[in-house]
Amino acid sequence: MFDLGFSELMIIALVALIVIGPERLPRVARTMGHLAGRLQRYVADVKADINREVELDELRKMRDSMQSAASEMQSSFDSELQKTGSELNAAAEGKAAQAEPKAEGEAGFEAEVSTPPLAAGSIEEKQKA
Repeated sequence: MFDLGFSELMIIALVALIVIGPERLPRVARTMGHLAGRLQRYVADVKADINREVELDELRKMRDSMQSAASEMQSSFDSELQKTGSELNAAAEGKAAQAEPKAEGEAGFEAEVSTPPLAAGSIEEKQKA
């Protein structure tokens, strides 16, 4: 944080000893240590909060991208489902339209169909023999 070397720290300690005095110096050093610890904890908490906010923002972006992908997939699925449904309905209507003329012609078709004549050596003759 501060670029202080050992020699600068020794000068600061010597000035503090002369200004504060040897009697109050330990108490002031202890108070300074507590304040420095609080400052470090505060800075660490701020860094942790910032990191949490960044991670939360990334998670929100990921959630939004997943939701958009899911909605695209849902809309694609719905459109394919509707397309397939309309194709099936059209095919069913086409089959129904084709089936109606066959129903009318089936009676005539059955009348035209006849059994073939029995050949010589039919089943009845074989059974009698």
